[in-house]
Amino acid sequence: MEQQLPLFARELPPAGQQTVRAALALLECQLREPGSSFTSSHAVRDWLRLQLASLEREEFIVLFLDNQHCLITHETLFTGTINHTQVHPREVVKAALKYNAAAVIIAHSHPSGLAEPSNADRQITGRLKNALELMEVRLLDHLVVGGMEVVSFAERGWL
Repeated sequence: MEQQLPLFARELPPAGQQTVRAALALLECQLREPGSSFTSSHAVRDWLRLQLASLEREEFIVLFLDNQHCLITHETLFTGTINHTQVHPREVVKAALKYNAAAVIIAHSHPSGLAEPSNADRQITGRLKNALELMEVRLLDHLVVGGMEVVSFAERGWL
C-alpha cells in the first residue's frame, strides 16, 4: 500500500511527492528499527510534522510502544473539526490493550498552525494519563503539532 501524502505534498509534482513518500518511509523505518527506543524525540517529531503539520482538521494519533519503547504501531484514533477533536480515554485504553502496549505517546494537530496547548488539551492529557495508569500503560508524552512547531508536554514538565 502506498504511503498517504500529507496535504501540502499533494500539490507537488510527482517527483516531489515521491521524495516526501521516501522521507516518510525512512522516518517510519527509523522509528521501527530493532533495538531503537524513543529516548530521543527527534525522529518522532519529524515524522509527526510530516504527518500532521498541514492537516485541515484536528487528528489525534497514538504511538503504541513496547517495554523498550520501540514502536509497535501507530493509529489515528480520532478526527475532529478545524479546532476541536473529541477524545475518549476509554478508546485509547482499548487500543493500548489491543496492541499490548507498555507505553504510549499521544499527539494531535492544531490546524491553526499554533502549537500552544489549550486548557482542554491539558485536561484530556491528565484524564488519559490516569486511565492508562490503571492498566499499567505509561503515557510518555503528548505532542501538539501546529505547522512546523511541536510542543512536548513532557519537556514542559506537565506529565
